[in-house]
Amino acid sequence: MDKTTHFGFKTVDESEKAQKVADVFHSVASRYDLMNDLMSAGLHRVWKIFTIEQSGVKEGSRVLDIAGGTADLSIAFAKRVGKTGQVVLTDINSSMLTVGRDRMLDQGFAMPAVQCDAEKIPFPDNYFDCVTVAFGLRNMTHKDAALQEMYRVLKPGGRLLVLEFSKVWKPLQPAYDLYSFKLLPLMGQIFAKDSESYRYLAESIRMHPSQEDLKQMMEQASFERVQYFNLTAGVVALHKGYKF
Repeated sequence: MDKTTHFGFKTVDESEKAQKVADVFHSVASRYDLMNDLMSAGLHRVWKIFTIEQSGVKEGSRVLDIAGGTADLSIAFAKRVGKTGQVVLTDINSSMLTVGRDRMLDQGFAMPAVQCDAEKIPFPDNYFDCVTVAFGLRNMTHKDAALQEMYRVLKPGGRLLVLEFSKVWKPLQPAYDLYSFKLLPLMGQIFAKDSESYRYLAESIRMHPSQEDLKQMMEQASFERVQYFNLTAGVVALHKGYKF
């Protein structure tokens, strides 16, 4: 009997989810950066700067950017690690990865861009100083398996950073719901000619674990000293954990 999982608010067979998520990101890839700026009023750039500052990445570090899409973080990390370091951009979605790879090359960074599933990371144990996943964990079918893989490829002393939409401050919930389920699909229709993909994105945020639940998931995957930072009243949270 097939196991089921969530695709937004819908229940689907686990075997179907990856393709459904792929269809969403194939659809939005070309307008992804524009929509990020519109949806967050540019705040996603501030959230990513905070993530980089918390990463501890320096000259010579090895960084794995999982579900890195259009390469915002990869490019920023490449500037930090310099010629002696290494940044690897990965994404399961070929359309997103193509946009990210082209963007890196356009900015003069010839970094590896690898299409892979975060539940089966094709890198050796104890290899990276830092692993990041920004706005990608909630789309993964087996988050626990993905977190275990991220732990595996980190060096002892390495850290994982998970930047993800989270549970907003309760007094803001009514306004946030109105924005998510009414305005967001409308913006998707106007600017990306795709309301359904942005309706899914809003639903997937609601189905993602809370700040405390994700902290516990990271601890269950063996991460230590796990902490999180609520950004913009909990619209987004950055979780940070170490491998020792």
